[in-house]
Amino acid sequence: MSVSVQSAELAGVAEELEAVAADARRVFGHLTAAQLNWKPTEAEWSVGQCFEHLIRTNEKFLPVLGRVARGERKGSAWERVSPLSGFFGRLMIRSLRPDSGRKFKAPAGIAPAASDVDAQVIARFGEHQTRLIEAIRAAGVVDMGRVVITSPVARFVTYNLLDACRIVATHERRHLAQAERVLRRPGFPAAAGA
Repeated sequence: MSVSVQSAELAGVAEELEAVAADARRVFGHLTAAQLNWKPTEAEWSVGQCFEHLIRTNEKFLPVLGRVARGERKGSAWERVSPLSGFFGRLMIRSLRPDSGRKFKAPAGIAPAASDVDAQVIARFGEHQTRLIEAIRAAGVVDMGRVVITSPVARFVTYNLLDACRIVATHERRHLAQAERVLRRPGFPAAAGA
């Protein structure tokens, strides 16, 4: 992939991540702790859980991005020979789109807390986005289309680092939409004094 094409792709991912952070602050930044932790049903996530899940998931990518940026990352044998990296990247991006209709159960390592998400979760998410964007830009010094990584969620799934960045942005839009649906659910608590 040419440097200019990758730069444009990374700029697009960074813009999307900045937009998600801005949307999160605008739509959810004013919510109280009770509103952030309200769940439509016991089986569904609260607004706060959606953002805690995104932080936990994206934290899994930060060490990889850092090693790539510092030139310290060595691919595993599986990453070097996996014939399905391109397939898995495209599949993950399609499957995670907000309009895909597919539901997934979050693995234990990235699932949010059962309740009482910190009332500062939206501010923490914004700070996290800044670190994530910086890490993505720093890793952009290499041809990210040629760097194959293993999914932090499924150890047999591999995709290139550029697809990983696209997956992160798509995943964030998915959970932003999920959190917005929570606001529209019957019974969502009104703000104190409203």
